[in-house]
Amino acid sequence: MKDVSRKPKTLREAVASAFVRMRKDTVSMVVEGKSPKGNPVEVARVAGVMAAKDTQRIIPFCHPVRVDFVSIDFEAKDDGVTATCTVKGVDRTGVEMEALCGASVAALTLFDMLKGVDDALSISDISVVRKKGGKSDFLETFEKPLKGAVVVVSDSVAQKKRKDTSGQAIVRRLEEANVEVCSFTVVADEIDTIERELRMLLDKGIDIIFTTGGTGLGPRDVTVEAVRRIIEREVPGITEAMRIHGFERTPWAMLSRGIAGVKGNTLIVTLPGSSRGVEESLDAIWPSVLHIFPMMWGGGHPGNR
Repeated sequence: MKDVSRKPKTLREAVASAFVRMRKDTVSMVVEGKSPKGNPVEVARVAGVMAAKDTQRIIPFCHPVRVDFVSIDFEAKDDGVTATCTVKGVDRTGVEMEALCGASVAALTLFDMLKGVDDALSISDISVVRKKGGKSDFLETFEKPLKGAVVVVSDSVAQKKRKDTSGQAIVRRLEEANVEVCSFTVVADEIDTIERELRMLLDKGIDIIFTTGGTGLGPRDVTVEAVRRIIEREVPGITEAMRIHGFERTPWAMLSRGIAGVKGNTLIVTLPGSSRGVEESLDAIWPSVLHIFPMMWGGGHPGNR
């Protein structure tokens, strides 16, 4: 199975359909709810719902997902009946396989219910009609690449006693999202030094600044205090999302004092000092956090643009 443990949960929806070709008089039987075995539509509907809910037991490498809604609908045509399955769920992976399984089994059940009266039955056009959900629905594109900066806050890294890994993890994520990394600096855990570095980056017109380190409860963890001196508006939902995502993986995530906020049109986000903490925090918010920029620029949400 593919590892999806790093993904955050989002609302997923998929619609799939399958077509059962049959004679015109057989279509009439389906519409009337008649067959030698009973009402074909109602039996096929129940079978399709059961199949969608049990997909992980039928398809070997399909992830078990939380299925919150399943519907099976039928549309009669001159030469057959289309079975359509809609599935919704909040989970880390999509529900298109559940929709395909539901539509397929509904079609197979119609076939079984009608095979005694129609020897020309066939099943075709099994496909995903549409799907949505996951990070791909929340991607932002920019005509001009955003300018990003990374600030590693660590006494030991600044003194070259330890090699940085968390800052490099942020750089990789920024580059993957086509964010131009304009600055990468390492500073000691000194509140005035941190504040001075952040203000310098603001003067350079940086769009997004990530810090790593100094968000805990150690005696020299002062990054949060430095950022509080600068930001004009806090965005607590960003750090709430990071802590919730992290807490599902380690209870120590609740000890993070991370903060996020904006100064002008610049977003500043404080991340933990460990590379694992950085990766998990970015998994929670990236790239959907970039939607903050069209909002700050007056664009609003997609439905309002």
